[in-house]
Amino acid sequence: MSDAILIVDDDEDSRDLLAAALAQRGFQATAVASAQECLEAVRAGSIDVVVTDHQMPGMSGIDLCAVLHERHPDVMTLVLTGVGDLARAIEAIRAGAYDFLTKPVKVDALEIAIRRALDHLATKREVKRLRAAVDLDSPIPTLAGASAPLREMTQMIRRVADSDATVLITGESGTGKELVARALHDLSPRRGEPFVAINCGAMPAPLLESELFGHVRGAFTDAKTSRPGLFMQAGRGTIFLDEIGEMPLEMQVKLLRVLQERTVRPVGGDAEVPIEARVLTATNRDLGHEVEEARFREDLYYRVNVVAIHVPPLRERCADISVLAQHMLKRIAARSSKPVVEISADALRKLTCYEWPGNVRELENSIERAVALCGAGPILPEHLPAKIQSFEPNRIELNATSPSELITLEEMERRYVRQVLESVRGNKTHAARLLGIDRRSLYRRLENPSTARQA
Repeated sequence: MSDAILIVDDDEDSRDLLAAALAQRGFQATAVASAQECLEAVRAGSIDVVVTDHQMPGMSGIDLCAVLHERHPDVMTLVLTGVGDLARAIEAIRAGAYDFLTKPVKVDALEIAIRRALDHLATKREVKRLRAAVDLDSPIPTLAGASAPLREMTQMIRRVADSDATVLITGESGTGKELVARALHDLSPRRGEPFVAINCGAMPAPLLESELFGHVRGAFTDAKTSRPGLFMQAGRGTIFLDEIGEMPLEMQVKLLRVLQERTVRPVGGDAEVPIEARVLTATNRDLGHEVEEARFREDLYYRVNVVAIHVPPLRERCADISVLAQHMLKRIAARSSKPVVEISADALRKLTCYEWPGNVRELENSIERAVALCGAGPILPEHLPAKIQSFEPNRIELNATSPSELITLEEMERRYVRQVLESVRGNKTHAARLLGIDRRSLYRRLENPSTARQA
C-alpha cells in the first residue's frame, strides 16, 4: 500500500499541483483546503504525513501542527513557510512539526523530506511495537509468580486493559479475581479514576438496586436524602461486580438494561442518568451451566462475557507457591512488625505439596497463621495448619502384579525425582529445593541414581 500524504493549502492550484506531483512519484496523495478538513481526514482515515502551508485563514499551519501533535502523535507534519521566515519555522518545530521547507517548494526537496519523515515514522512504529511486545510479557507486580498459566493470564490482562469492553473474570473462590480486576483498572487509561467494587451476592435485590443505581429522596422509608449509586460514584473509572452469578434474576434484568443503554435510573426517580464507567464482572460459577438451568439470563451472559479471563487455581501453578509465600511473608511480617525473614525448606516443601482447595486466600491465611506462631525465627512445618502438616501427596504406584515387575530403589528414586520436577513444571531450582538437594545432585539422580547415591 502507498504511503498516505495529505496536502493542506487554501490555494487550490498549489495543493492540486503538489498532490499530482507526489502521486507521480508513487505516493498516495490527497489535498484539502483547510486545517479543519485536515483534522477530519486524519480522524477518518490512515494518514502518514501532513504537508501544510503556514499561512491559512482560520487555523494556521502552526496551530494545526500543535493539534496533530497532541491528538495524533503518529502523524508526521511538514510545514511550508515563506522565504527567510526562520522564526516561523522554529515556531513550527516547537509546535510538533517534523520539518519545514521554504516556498516555493521544489518537488525533489519535498520528496526527500517526506521520505525522511516516513523513515522516522517507521522507526517510531517499530519501537512502539517492540515496547508493546515487551510489556505484554512483563509481570504485573500485584500478581506474583512466573508460571506458564500466570503468564498467559497476564498477557490477556495487558491485551484488554486499554479496551472499554466488559470483562468476565472466572475462577474458583480465593484465586484472586479482584486482583485481576484491579490490575485491569490500573493498567488502563482510567487508572486515575475511581475503582468501585461490590459483592452482588451479599445483599437482597432491593438493597442491591439502591447500591448500584442510587435512590432519590423519599424513594423508601429511610431515604431521607438522595444518594448516587455505585455506577455514578465510579464516574469514568471502573465498577467491579463480584459474584455476578449470585445476582437475583430480577436484578439481572435491570443490569442488562443498564449495559445496553449505558444509563441508570435511581430508585424512585424518573430521569435516566448516563454512565461512563467500564464494567468488570467476576464469578466462581459456570455461567454457561447457570444459563442452561435458567438461573442466569442468557442475554446478560453475552453482555458481560465480551472478554473472558480465567484465573487458574493454585494447584495448576505450583511453581508460583514459593514466590507467593515469600511475597505474603514480607507483607504480613511488615504489617505485624515481626522480624520473620524466611520459610524453612521443610515448611516450603509442605506448602508446595499441598493441593490448596482454598487457593491463594488459603495460602495467605496459612502464612498469616505461621507468622503469628513462629516467634522471631523462621517458619517451620509445625507453624502451618494441621491439614497442611499431615497432607500426603499421591504416592508412586508400583502397579506390580509379580515380583519380576518390582523396581529397584534407585529406579523408584529416579521416578520420584521426575514426578517432583513435573509438579513444579520443570523448574529445576525449585525441585532441588523441595528435594533438599542441590541442582548438580538433581541432574545426577535423573541420569544415574546409583552414581548419585555413591557421590
